[in-house]
Amino acid sequence: MQATRHDWTKEEISEIYNRPFLDLVYEAASIHRENKDYNEVQVSSLISIKTGGCAEDCSYCPQAARYHTELEVQPLMQVSQVVSAAVKAKEGGASRLCMGAAWREVRDNRDFDRVIEMVKAVNEMDMEVCCTLGMLTENQAQRLADAGLYAYNHNIDTSEDDYKRIISTRTFDDRLNTIKNVRKAKLTVCSGGIIGLGETVEDRVSMLQTLSNMEKHPESVPVNALVPVKGTPLENQPRVPIWDMVRMIATARIVMPNSVVRLSAGRNEMSTLEQAFCFMAGASSIFAGDKLLTTPNPAFVDDMAMFELLGLKTRDAFKNGRPANTQIAEEMA
Repeated sequence: MQATRHDWTKEEISEIYNRPFLDLVYEAASIHRENKDYNEVQVSSLISIKTGGCAEDCSYCPQAARYHTELEVQPLMQVSQVVSAAVKAKEGGASRLCMGAAWREVRDNRDFDRVIEMVKAVNEMDMEVCCTLGMLTENQAQRLADAGLYAYNHNIDTSEDDYKRIISTRTFDDRLNTIKNVRKAKLTVCSGGIIGLGETVEDRVSMLQTLSNMEKHPESVPVNALVPVKGTPLENQPRVPIWDMVRMIATARIVMPNSVVRLSAGRNEMSTLEQAFCFMAGASSIFAGDKLLTTPNPAFVDDMAMFELLGLKTRDAFKNGRPANTQIAEEMA
């Protein structure tokens, strides 16, 4: 059984990432298969509950108000709309609903009160609820936890050194502080990054080092491939080679053996064969549904057909217990 470590060096992770491709995939697959449920995939659905008009300047994001994209700004959804989306997602096979709002940070106002009601409503449907709302205080994280939130997503995006090239409106430490506040509320953490931003391999290694050396590894680690959007500073970036995606997933699987590694943005451009390589290398989660916030994503029916072809099965909600019981569940595993 692969030991869980929190003291990886950049040299060690770089050596893993740069191994001969088939050797890397074999090791990652071997570690992945040590879990008796290696063929189980968590299916999540991601919806944008408040779209566009964001004050941030994330170079990859069409929701930034300062960029001229074709995105239509939309106000915060009503609770009933979110419930309808959750019902559709659950019928399609999703066990987790992720709600994203284009905010720089959460504000203590009526909009946040409505998000709390959304969390309560979806939690009552026996689905895991995840939110990504921007920066979060400890008190706000606790309010979400009390409402039944299961996970909070806050990606670190890239390496600490590369971060300022991609985003200037908040710091890398701001990202880490939000994750610390989420941990204080005893919520599970969803945090990963994006490749294809024009970063170096060293930046990718550094990003994985930050995640794998956290006191507790993120329970979920999304690996995103940039989807270039016209009107953003990164609109002309080339598509990420599938080999790079597999390398990132395999390396994440090796250095964070117990985390759920999510094959996230960019999947719409991948063939079934390319996705199969990602699952073999250790991916154990996907986003399903026709949209990933604002970019296209494979439909539920297509994913279920792929699962049948590859012999994969969907993971049930709350497999490791609800947030308050997470530690107990881990000790019993």
